[in-house]
Amino acid sequence: MKAPMPPELLELVAERFKALAEPARLLLLDTLRRGERTVGELAEVTELHPANVSKHLQLLHQLGFVSRRKEGLFVEYRLADETVNHLCDLMCGKLEEETRAMMRNLAR
Repeated sequence: MKAPMPPELLELVAERFKALAEPARLLLLDTLRRGERTVGELAEVTELHPANVSKHLQLLHQLGFVSRRKEGLFVEYRLADETVNHLCDLMCGKLEEETRAMMRNLAR
């Protein structure tokens, strides 16, 4: 059995989940699952305003969800590591499973 998490750690976890509660940030993370993008490219693909994309990316970067690198005049953003993909797969897989079960129950 694992020891209970200290309150400070619970606060950090809650902060990260709070960041993921914003649909625009989830859209950006989902888009970055397909590869590196600049703010302009992300704005074009997601149809979000570039200023909003920048604001969301700044928070996602501070919380360790995305990393960035300078490429000439542009900054390329990417998922920080595979744990972000894994987290998305877990939640999306769970929701797909629940939706299929709900549809089966409705069909009865």
